[in-house]
Amino acid sequence: MRIRRLGWAGLELEADGQTAVVDLLQDTTWLEGFVGAPRTPLPRPSRPADLALVTHLHADHTDAGSLKRALKPGAPVLRPAPATGEALENAALEPAETGLREAGLHARVVEPWETIDIGPFRKSAVPAADGTGDPQVSWVVAAGETTVLHCGDTLFHGWWWRTGMRYGPIDIAFLPVNGVVVDFPHRQPPSGLPAAMTPREAAGAARALGAREAIPMHYDTFHHPPLYDAVEGAADAFVAAAAAAGVSARVVEPGEVVEPAVV
Repeated sequence: MRIRRLGWAGLELEADGQTAVVDLLQDTTWLEGFVGAPRTPLPRPSRPADLALVTHLHADHTDAGSLKRALKPGAPVLRPAPATGEALENAALEPAETGLREAGLHARVVEPWETIDIGPFRKSAVPAADGTGDPQVSWVVAAGETTVLHCGDTLFHGWWWRTGMRYGPIDIAFLPVNGVVVDFPHRQPPSGLPAAMTPREAAGAARALGAREAIPMHYDTFHHPPLYDAVEGAADAFVAAAAAAGVSARVVEPGEVVEPAVV
């Protein structure tokens, strides 16, 4: 499997001539009032994609307009189930939900612990814990001899061990590390606690998973206090915490490729 970071939480996966994108983000217009303008690159996919996966329907992880441009006609978008509840509860989800409908994308709901084979990719949704209580999954993607775990922007939780037992060994775990504290209008009063894993928590997750290698993501691109107050220097802090936990970890910059030989 050829793996390329697309910036923020985005990945491009290629195997046997087919390509999948995960949490693709290109258009930040709607986001900038809440999280600020992007401070790091958001590289484009290198070719039209056969498949998309999204961990959750926040606009920085489900960019419907960019998915429409990136995907081949009729390509599926695998997503978690819609939320229930009143409009205010789901305020952060509605832009992406509307965007998927208006773009005419072929979305398919995948439940936690469900596995789907499309082309060379075996994709399994596994439980995750969203920092603002919205539906979220992580994705285990296997192709050939490589298994990758993409963890969206989850909190630390107790499903790491089950995930490792069921789908391991995990060759590479891509983990969110910005430990962001949010103060959004639809989640008041704010908790004052991280809404995504801190560097130390992500290192603990990698250890619990038994991951062969861990790579940080979901850091540096956005920082807009007090609405979106992220940990600065999160990637380096994660690598140090991983080393202390006995986990192999390194930083992969946006646009860089992880070749199969590295795995």
